[in-house]
Amino acid sequence: MGKVSKSRIPLLLLQLAFCFFCFNYVAADNPNFACDLAASPGLSALGFCNTSWTVEARARDLVQRLTLEEKIGFLGHRTTAVDRLGIPKYNWWSEALHGVSYVGGGSSFSSLIPGATSFPQVILTAASFNVSLFRAIGKVVSTEARAMHNVGQAGLTFWSPNINVFRDPRWGRGQETPGEDPLLLKVAACCKHYTAYDLDNWKGVQRFTFNAVVTEQDMADTFQPPFKNCVSNGVACAMCSYNQVNGVPTCADGGLLAGVIRGDWKLNGYIVSDCDSVDVLYNRQNYTATPEDAAAITIKAGLDLDCGGFLPSHTLAAVQGGKLTEAQVDTAITNSFVVLMRLGFFDGDPRNLAPYGNLGPKDVCTPENQELAREAARQGIVLLKNFDDALPLNAPAIRSLAVIGPNANATRTMIGNYEGIPCNYTSPLQGLSAVVTTVYEPGCATVKCSPNDLKLDGARVAAAAADVTVLVVGGDLSVESEGLDREDLLYPGEQGTLINEVAKVAKGPVILVIMSGGPFQIKQDKVNENISSILWAGYPGEAGGAALADIIFGRYNPSGRTPFTWYDQEYVEQVPMTDMRMRPDPASDYPGRTYRFYTGNPTYMFGYGLSYTPFYHNLVQAPEKLSITLEEGHPCYSEGCNSLELSGSAHCSGLQFDVHLQVRNSGGMAGSQTVLLFNTPPAVHKAPRRQLVGFEKVFLEPNESKNVVFQVDACRDLNVADESGNWKLPLGSHVLHVGDVTHTLTLSI
Repeated sequence: MGKVSKSRIPLLLLQLAFCFFCFNYVAADNPNFACDLAASPGLSALGFCNTSWTVEARARDLVQRLTLEEKIGFLGHRTTAVDRLGIPKYNWWSEALHGVSYVGGGSSFSSLIPGATSFPQVILTAASFNVSLFRAIGKVVSTEARAMHNVGQAGLTFWSPNINVFRDPRWGRGQETPGEDPLLLKVAACCKHYTAYDLDNWKGVQRFTFNAVVTEQDMADTFQPPFKNCVSNGVACAMCSYNQVNGVPTCADGGLLAGVIRGDWKLNGYIVSDCDSVDVLYNRQNYTATPEDAAAITIKAGLDLDCGGFLPSHTLAAVQGGKLTEAQVDTAITNSFVVLMRLGFFDGDPRNLAPYGNLGPKDVCTPENQELAREAARQGIVLLKNFDDALPLNAPAIRSLAVIGPNANATRTMIGNYEGIPCNYTSPLQGLSAVVTTVYEPGCATVKCSPNDLKLDGARVAAAAADVTVLVVGGDLSVESEGLDREDLLYPGEQGTLINEVAKVAKGPVILVIMSGGPFQIKQDKVNENISSILWAGYPGEAGGAALADIIFGRYNPSGRTPFTWYDQEYVEQVPMTDMRMRPDPASDYPGRTYRFYTGNPTYMFGYGLSYTPFYHNLVQAPEKLSITLEEGHPCYSEGCNSLELSGSAHCSGLQFDVHLQVRNSGGMAGSQTVLLFNTPPAVHKAPRRQLVGFEKVFLEPNESKNVVFQVDACRDLNVADESGNWKLPLGSHVLHVGDVTHTLTLSI
């Protein structure tokens, strides 16, 4: 992987993910293709079928040929066919969060292609901190989707992924996100959910009616940056969320949609609602007096497409009632048509189009693709504890291995939500059994592990007799998912009892494996001397069990780093999920959120993870001081400024520098080291306690050293948002740190 700085990371992730929407579409139940000149030569007279025209010109030509009623038919995600123009119906809604999914109906599986490669849920891939891995996954997903579309089983517009910040550990959808850092998020074909959306269903508070009260400062430096990077770097779609932000539904907020996304950030594509969001703002939020008002206000705000049927049902009445003009409808559908033109939907039979027309079933679930799923899980799994170097296990020395826990033989659980049908499954039990002799006892029938489901006797017997015990516990979609937030950080049901009782009687080392999308309270396991090692495996995808065995038996040296903070239960007792504040408030004992602001003592910090071999960092070169030249008479010379305004600033020239580090593997096992560069800025404008500047993954043989160079731009990478949401460059001492290495850089005028 190349050297990466903070603002370049989203662009690199974008480059890999852009291929997610480079598909054409053949509806499984509709063999017709728009502008199929070979089948219907008469269509050549239509301008929108002329591939020599620009996509914008073709879209305008199409729109002017449609009646008002036909235009309105293109405002919903399931469009109607226009037979007189040779346009088939189309379903905009496909998903490809971590493999081609059946969610939405735009993609499907059949006997021809019964499954697709299912990669780890995004939160685990994020733990790899490896841009090249994301890129490789993106290429495979896009190839498989293209192959599926060529035989009528996939759509062309993929509404993935979720790039909301993992603000609260209870959020059921945290598994879909790349974690806590607001700038280092994976982006893809459609950036969702815009914005300040990270509550689904918590103690009766529903995402459909929740009003997120957010300060300008938190909007600027936490909630908006992922979407800005996504849109500014060329992704063709943004999805507005269900919730309100400061009293206004996001899909009806012209400032957020037309003003920011399309205006400030220059979206070159379309804006779609989350599914039934327009219906929700009318029927559940009671934001408008009539459905026609809801249709009018959202389209005027900049919404182009409704995931749902509300706009197709009520827009005609809005136009006829004078609340909306036909020209405004034209603008909305033109934005959508331009994307379809760009993707080749109006270029005829996609099987005849270079360079992807020859892809088909042979290109899905290939051995290479399935091996990449295994590699992705290996790179993401995080080793949190390894007392007395209990891991890796020496397979020839183990006569029996007890495999215990409600997720020990998990299959479906491993792929999380927004899933497809995997090529195959390898459960933890199957992966471990392929290496050594195992004895299996679930201990609990399900992860909810009610007292009636808890079966301790068999689990105790197995652990007491085995040379080593592997406990596989955690969550699944019954305890954390879309529409379901957790109310605490405790293990579900009696899982904690199962862990403790098994650990007490185990004859040999106990390896605790946690399968989850977010953190649990595990402080008790961290300090429990009866538990030798702890691995977090996320939801590791179809090959998760094989990858877990690779880690446990030392065929792979773990290099994952936790992409979120591991809090104790007291955190959720202090912090209501509905409180959107990121920054701490000492006056009210509010501790702040995420690694950037949390003032408490986490069990494990963001970016923590162990390896089987020691790695050492040494600072080779970095500047100690940067001087900023201001024009004569600048107010900061006399007023003693603690920061400089960055909007339209001409002061950033010469503020670029490199940080040179040497990384050494001083152990006897080859492996990758995840190098994370953080900055602690001066304590001005309620700045973060620390924030990630860049990262790099470097592979080292035993006793090998390599140099790592981070290219840093002070204005871009060391900035902070002030109380009004304006970007400033703090003056004074910035502390750069990688592991135990710290370096102070002073910015002055």
